Amino acid sequence: MSDVYAARRGLLRDRCAAAGNAAALITRPANVRYLSGASPLGAVLLVGPTDDVLFCAGAPTGEADEGRLDEHLRVSVLDNPGADPAVAAADMAAGVRADSLAVEEHHLTVGRHRALRSVAPKLRLADLGTAVEQQRLIKDEEEIACLRIAAEIADQALGELLESILVGRTERHLALELERRLVDHGADGPAFPTSVGTGPHSGRSRHRPSDRRVEEGDFLSVCLGANYRGYRCEIGRTFVIGTSPADWQIALYDLVFTAQRAGREALLPGAAYRDVDHAARSVLDSAGHAEALAPSTGHGVGLEIDEDPQLAPTAMGKLDACVPVTVEPGVHLPGRGGVRIDDTLVVRPEADGGPELLTITTKELLAL
Repeated sequence: MSDVYAARRGLLRDRCAAAGNAAALITRPANVRYLSGASPLGAVLLVGPTDDVLFCAGAPTGEADEGRLDEHLRVSVLDNPGADPAVAAADMAAGVRADSLAVEEHHLTVGRHRALRSVAPKLRLADLGTAVEQQRLIKDEEEIACLRIAAEIADQALGELLESILVGRTERHLALELERRLVDHGADGPAFPTSVGTGPHSGRSRHRPSDRRVEEGDFLSVCLGANYRGYRCEIGRTFVIGTSPADWQIALYDLVFTAQRAGREALLPGAAYRDVDHAARSVLDSAGHAEALAPSTGHGVGLEIDEDPQLAPTAMGKLDACVPVTVEPGVHLPGRGGVRIDDTLVVRPEADGGPELLTITTKELLAL
């Protein structure tokens, strides 16, 4: 993996040089991890003309949540625990007579930006923009393998929950149990706070679990994901509790299922982000649910659970192969409940079988 991280930094170095910047300061944790293998708390990465250095307030711990640091990367641990690693990095850049430093302005605070200027007043600060995020879009096969394992873990945790007795248990209890099962099956932790919605709460995007208890006849919607070696997947399913579903539940479920399938089938290299969104959104729009729809019907996943690309009506850009995304349309009817179906997939060309489905838990409307 050291060669992989060095190659990633090399691509960024070339991009900086082409833009006239001698070095780049990476402060966004996910970007630090992508380029160095680990992101100790508060660490920043200086990508220099010839040498790269990770600046840390404290020594890396090697814990799973930090990642596995590139063993060939130079690490500088600050003597003063209260010092800012970004300031130390800018000071080093100025010391090697770099005339310009590209920074992630979208991540830096105004105060931190001023601190960089004060320590290196002759250093021109340029905006790196989202160069690293764009580099992260297309995943290599090792990254996809981590996502595949994360999806398997999430599928296992959800499958075990479905085999247990659910009536009478609270949303909060079910969410905590799911997160425990994720760790039991090898996850570093949940990819995001697990959402469990029952009855009138079902179908809400990112619903925060409450003390409402599961009742017979409820819709139960669950959205969870596993974090495995820093890579995060997402799965969402909706079920009916304890009885045959009512006609309105069947109709709503079939509608969302149709929309989700349309979005999945649109995931091909070269497809516009907005066209994938439209494929799913138009199904729900034509059924009269336009005003209740989320701003997007999917998004990229990787070292962050919600990263580019965004599958939204106004999104610009086209999909490439090996880009993992979610497709997650849903409808919530106030006072009644709703349906969400969410999968993580990897964009693949038709010659390779089309989009690769990572989350494989059944999408049948089960009565639990």
